[in-house]
Amino acid sequence: MESKKEKRAKMHNIKVLGWVAFFGGLSQDMIVPILPAFYTQILGLSKGMIGLIEGSITTIVSIMRIISGIVSDKLGKRKSIVFVGYLLSAIGRVLLPLANGASIIFGVRLLDGIGKGTKDAPRDALVAKSSDLKSMGFSFGLQRMLDTLGSFLGPLITAVLMILFANYATHIRYKLIFLIGGLIAFVPIFLIGLFVVEQKGGKVSITFKLDFSVLKGKFLLFFIVMLIFTLGNSSDAFLILRARNVGVKDAVIPIIIAMFNLFYALLSVPSGVLSDKIGRVNVIRLGWFIYAITYLGFALASLPWHIWALYLIYGIYYSTTEGVAKSLVAHIVDEQNRGTAFGLYNASVGLLAIPASFIAGYLWDKISPSMPFYFGAMCSFIAIILITLFKIEEN
Repeated sequence: MESKKEKRAKMHNIKVLGWVAFFGGLSQDMIVPILPAFYTQILGLSKGMIGLIEGSITTIVSIMRIISGIVSDKLGKRKSIVFVGYLLSAIGRVLLPLANGASIIFGVRLLDGIGKGTKDAPRDALVAKSSDLKSMGFSFGLQRMLDTLGSFLGPLITAVLMILFANYATHIRYKLIFLIGGLIAFVPIFLIGLFVVEQKGGKVSITFKLDFSVLKGKFLLFFIVMLIFTLGNSSDAFLILRARNVGVKDAVIPIIIAMFNLFYALLSVPSGVLSDKIGRVNVIRLGWFIYAITYLGFALASLPWHIWALYLIYGIYYSTTEGVAKSLVAHIVDEQNRGTAFGLYNASVGLLAIPASFIAGYLWDKISPSMPFYFGAMCSFIAIILITLFKIEEN
């Protein structure tokens, strides 16, 4: 039986980790909205090279999620691995202003990706260990809410800085924003080092090997469903391309993304609490249905205001899936294997990012800009049917 002091300490951990996610998201989303323009306008990269860089980074992130999840389970430690992950990301971001070609930008983006992949699974496991089962949905919803609030403020800060630095040459303006975003990325490192308390896991093993024995039972079924859904969940860059395709101005897109992130953030905790009451699978199923409807909307969109409305609806999808899905993983996997399970869950999204985005690009070029969204909606409907048939959350 935990004492009130222990419960307060764990809740403190959850709150601090939420602010870690906030500043990490703030830093990342100051940089991400202007990266495509930096790639093309400043570095002169082709869209093929951009796809190669971002796709490779997504894969590295996925691989590191698996490795870090396994290592954190074997060591029974989470905090130190989370610390290293955030440190690598911060270094990668603060070095972005030095990029002057494809090789350097690939290197610094790769370092950021390694850090992102390293921190994700053990951070989720640390949140789960700091929470009890009854409030798991709230705990992950809080993480997602603060992370997304940072992602809401990031593009707005970038928009303001673009105005303030308007008299500078374009490449100087971008590099100054990268530098500021990179410096902000060091804030999570101090929060982790000074305020996060390690929550020790189960028995520590000194044998390091790729142990996928966690892929069984209900988690295996959920994993399969996630892979099918993710195959139709291409990069959100295609949403931006679609927005431009129907006439949304480049300067307006960051504002739309910021509003999407705010809407998503405000709904994250209510979605988590709802999942604790009516069941995680029910909330996930709702989220995937909203995703399918949204993608059908993007396929049919013809006016800029359609994009504004669809991005807001898309925020509902995000709020009802990621944090809630992680809560479901925590419920169906035992504590000693959660790091590995979280790593595999996170990787199921990342490892399929390249084929998912390739399929979307192929459909866009060979058939029409609407076709990738029809395909995504179809995969979502299939996932809904399967998760219903598998009865993952039923005893």
